This record gives sequence, C-alpha cells and structure tokens, in this order.
Amino acid sequence: MNILFAASEAFPFIKTGGLGDVVHSLPLALNRLGHDVRLVLPAYRDVLASVDALVELGFWDLPGASVTHRVRVLQAHHEGLADYLYLIDVPSLFDRAGNPYVHSDGFNWPDNAERFTVFSRAVAQMAKGIPGTDWHPDVVHCHDWQTGLVPAFLSMFHPRPKTVFTIHNLAYDGHFSHDDFTRLALPPEWWSPEYVEFYGGFSMLKAGMVFADHVTTVSPTYAREICTPEFGYRFEGVLQSLGDKLSGILNGIDLDIWNPASDEHLKQTYQADQPWCKAKLANKNALLKKAGLVSGKAPLLGFIGRLVEQKGVDLIAEMLPALFKTTDAVMIILGSGHMSYETELVTLAEKYPTRLHVHIGYSEDLAHQIEAGCDLFVMPSRFEPCGLNQMYSLRYGTPPVVNFTGGLADTVTDASTMALTEKTANGFVFHDVNADALLAAIRRALSIYGKPAQWQSLCETAMRQELGWENSAKKYQALYKK
Repeated sequence: MNILFAASEAFPFIKTGGLGDVVHSLPLALNRLGHDVRLVLPAYRDVLASVDALVELGFWDLPGASVTHRVRVLQAHHEGLADYLYLIDVPSLFDRAGNPYVHSDGFNWPDNAERFTVFSRAVAQMAKGIPGTDWHPDVVHCHDWQTGLVPAFLSMFHPRPKTVFTIHNLAYDGHFSHDDFTRLALPPEWWSPEYVEFYGGFSMLKAGMVFADHVTTVSPTYAREICTPEFGYRFEGVLQSLGDKLSGILNGIDLDIWNPASDEHLKQTYQADQPWCKAKLANKNALLKKAGLVSGKAPLLGFIGRLVEQKGVDLIAEMLPALFKTTDAVMIILGSGHMSYETELVTLAEKYPTRLHVHIGYSEDLAHQIEAGCDLFVMPSRFEPCGLNQMYSLRYGTPPVVNFTGGLADTVTDASTMALTEKTANGFVFHDVNADALLAAIRRALSIYGKPAQWQSLCETAMRQELGWENSAKKYQALYKK
C-alpha cells in the first residue's frame, strides 16, 4: 500500500517527545513490510537545515487567517527515508527559531491555529496527488492535534484515501476560539457539537476523532482509560461514541538506536545472551563518577523525562528524603519542565550532594548512560499513553518502577512471587498514586536487588522482551487493510 504519514515532528529532524520517535520508527518498520510510506512535515527552520537535495515540486495558494498563503511543496533527501520526505514550506508560519509549538518564554505561538490549519490543508491537497509525481496514497495516517483537520478536509473529497488518526496524548487537544474558526474560513457546518465545536471553541483533536475512518491510541490500556472521566479530558463522550472505530496499538522502540550491544554512548556494551553483569557495573561506575555521586554497591536509581505533574515528579521529590534516610540508594535525574519542580529538585540535590544528581535540560548521551548504568528506572507517571523510557529500561536490563496506567501497565509485569518463579517479571508496579506507594515499590525492588541470583534473572527477563516495531507495524498493516 501507499501510505502518507503526516505529523508535526519526527526524529532526527525535529523532536520534542515520543511523537517524534514514533513518526521516525513506524514508517521504517512499515517500509520493511513492503509498503511505500512517505512522510510530510512542516518546513521548520531547523528541519530545512538538517536535510539536503531540496527540490520544489509545486505550490498551492491556500487560505490562512484572513490571508492567502503561497504554499510550496518541497522534496528532501535524508538517508533514512531516501527521497520520500516532503516539507510544507510557508516561511511566514514555519521559518522561525526554536520549538515548533512554543516560543522561548514557554507560551504557545499565537498563530498556532493558522499554522496547523494551513499545514492540514496542504496535506489534504497532497493526498489528492503530489505535484510532479503519479503517487497517490491509499491511506493517510495523521498524528495528534496538529494534523486533526486533515481527515476533516479529506472528508470533502470524493474519491479520497482512507484516514487513520493517532492520539499520542489526549492532554494536548489543539483548542482554539470561534474567532479563529471564522478567520480560518473553515466550513460553517463544522461548527457543531457533532463535529469540531468543543466547549465554546473548536478542537483540532476532536476533528481528527470525528472525521477519521479509524482512531488509534498508542497502547491498548490507554485506549480504554481515555473513555473514562478520569483520563478523558472531557472527550470521554466523544471517544465512547467511536465504538469499534477506536483501538490501541502499543508503540515499539528503535532497536538500533536503543541497543546496549552497540550503543556508542556507553563505557562498555553488553547483551542478554552473554555475560553482562561486569559491563553493566562498569557503566554504573562511569555514570556515578560523571554525576559525582557515592560509588560502591549502593543501588542507583534513574529518571528521565519532563519535570511536570503528569510524570509524577512531585512524588519523587516527596519520597526522596525518606528513601535516603532509610536506604543507601542514590539517584540521578535528567529533565526539564516546570520551574517549581526544577527548583525543588535542585534544592534537594544541594541538600544531598553525594546522593542526588539533577541535570536540568536534556542530553542524549546522558540519557543512554542512565538507561545502562542505573539499577532501577523510576517512572511514576499519573498517566502515560504509552511511554518509551520504560521500554528503553527493559532493553538495557534496568527494571522500571511504574504506576499501573496506560502503556506502563501494558509493558511492565510486576515482580510478584509467582511472576518471579515463572520468570515473567520484568519490573515493579504500584497502584496508588502517592509518594508512599512509590517508596514502598522501590523498597520492594531493593529487597530483591539484595538477592543477586534473583535480580540477575529479573534483569535478563527484562532484556529479552519483544520491544521493537515489527509486531506493532503488522497490527497497523492489518488496520490499513481493513
């Protein structure tokens, strides 16, 4: 099949989170199954700087917010996707420095409604035919609110390709005002609770749900959770109405990038089917030295992620003093986010300089070293559509400690007595979202850490999990065919 992927980010061109990883890895997995997958992104300044051999295929004049934009379609070359990367070039909307969604002060770009409406119009035009080619998609696969209007625009075309819309995180819904709706010259009949109207404004995420032929989320458990008021962000009624049109397919990870057997970021590489304990210890000691933490036999915990409430960062901060008082554990944290959490964690690191290291920001090098060098990976998310870090941790033999939610529930099997005996356990799961429950799960993990044979068996089970994209890509393939 011919499949057009439309998204607002993709590794390695531009990435703010897991969406970028998925949009990079899934097309490659589908290509390996024999499909012709092509990717279209906005022509952000950083993306244009990261590609070569740009060719202009054509242009359209498309309406924006009370103005008509000249929209160029560019074909770019990149090793991973050959010549099948397309860029929608509108300099007034996308040629700007920094984050694709927010400016330097952390607030959304004020013209986001226009930016991603014009992008969606252009993708819909591409679905009718890419200028200068005879290629037509059978399926257009759209990702998150930034592409939610693509299925809506395509619903106006006959004939048209089928559409799949994937929700990566329901918390981000692309909600804009009625004034934006009017200025963007969207069809008046869409202004209805049945279509895109949502609590006095309009939601691009809702547009994707309502108009797509099928809606997916990034894990089966999250697909069920978002149909409830607790996780539905007021969309639970819309999602319940989808019925069989909604399903969850678990994300995979890139097994080449996240591979302890060949990871160039590590002090020593290792793999599950060979003696690995000494190599993992070497990575741990190198990480401890780099972070300036106490070395020795103390268990090392790690966290990588956004420092926001969703990720349970407040639970980590609350339980750390008790953890340090009652155990010899040390911890390293990598991430950035809300200033209050950053400040609280930095203050804790100053109070416990030999027990806690906090790196504000992001480092790909350090992220790989944390996954390989830590003994436990702490991921107490309040909700997690899929989660990738827990899968990276499994791959690197670093059992994760997780809350039972979303993709975490779908990938981590708790180290119960039975699961340990049957060698199906690969981590530690808690069910009450509070600091005491997190601390209890970590203490339970440390008690098994003190039993080397049992711990080694647990780590080897984790490393042998099937975490790549092959199985998930086959599920998407079946969905496209259906």
